[in-house]
Amino acid sequence: MIKAGIIGATGYGGSELVRLLKGHPEAEIRAVTSRSYTGKPYNEIFANFRHHEGLMLREENIESMAMECDVIFLALPHGAASAKVSDGLLKRARIIDFSPDFRISDASVYEEWYGVTHQAKPLLTEAVYGLSEIYRERIRGARLTANPGCYTTCGILALYPLIKEGAIDAHDIIIDAKSGVSGAGRGMDLNVHYNEANENAKAYKIGAHRHTPEFEEQLSLAAGERVVLSFTPHLVPMNRGILLTAYGKPAKSYSYDDIYGIFSQYYKDEYFIRLTNNGVFPETKWVKASNFCDIGFTIDERTGRIIIVSALDNLVKGAAGQAVQNMNLMFGLDEKAGLDMVPVFPV
Repeated sequence: MIKAGIIGATGYGGSELVRLLKGHPEAEIRAVTSRSYTGKPYNEIFANFRHHEGLMLREENIESMAMECDVIFLALPHGAASAKVSDGLLKRARIIDFSPDFRISDASVYEEWYGVTHQAKPLLTEAVYGLSEIYRERIRGARLTANPGCYTTCGILALYPLIKEGAIDAHDIIIDAKSGVSGAGRGMDLNVHYNEANENAKAYKIGAHRHTPEFEEQLSLAAGERVVLSFTPHLVPMNRGILLTAYGKPAKSYSYDDIYGIFSQYYKDEYFIRLTNNGVFPETKWVKASNFCDIGFTIDERTGRIIIVSALDNLVKGAAGQAVQNMNLMFGLDEKAGLDMVPVFPV
């Protein structure tokens, strides 16, 4: 059994991770921490875990946790992980980090977008970007895996095959995405209070969202040249889910079958990526509480654009599910272990 520890277990991503690991056939949770609820039973904080006894929230001590755990998940705000992870720690336990601290290879770019000093710069060359469908072989041998952002998981999976094959112009990409309010975390923020978020939809951080450099770095690696794109996120009144629409200019004239063939070439063996049929487009309700990412597209002859639509659950494939998928790879398990569940409907 893989012995797992979770630092930051009482956020939405952390609690979803506890739920998934509780059902994992080859993992057990040894330690969970929380700054706000130290000393309390986990199922007192989250009543959905009633009848799942045994988890007591403890004070964080990552060094002692590394002595009893094979893997530690860090579900913390940006800036915290880089202050905790060291080469010495990685010699004792593998780390899967939910934050952006190790997603961007250039520390100066990270510091510009996140406004904090990166405190573990030497580890940036070792950290592996944890998008399993693209970096599977590197993740298998990783000591430190940077779990991707939710928006970026949805968008990179939608665009990667076409960018990699040069099927769309790498300099003319627009991404529009809608997220449920759980993507903002569990903290007290006026913008996600019920009266503020319900019956409302709004764009935010226009031209300035911190997932932008993550998008651009990963898609630039795929394109073999620098990608600069427009990304606009929106908050919509639902609990969980992301629906993303990406617009690209085709490099030449393509038929629907041509583009479907490119997607199929990359994803035909990817269990967690589901390509929709012609004329059918993803919806958030078809992926809720699952690790699937659904992708569909159309060719708009009138405007000369390929329009790709993708959907995932921001707390599962966009966070905790991707982390478990990465853990499975890192420890040589079946990639679907603990994740092969049918999406929940209706919710």
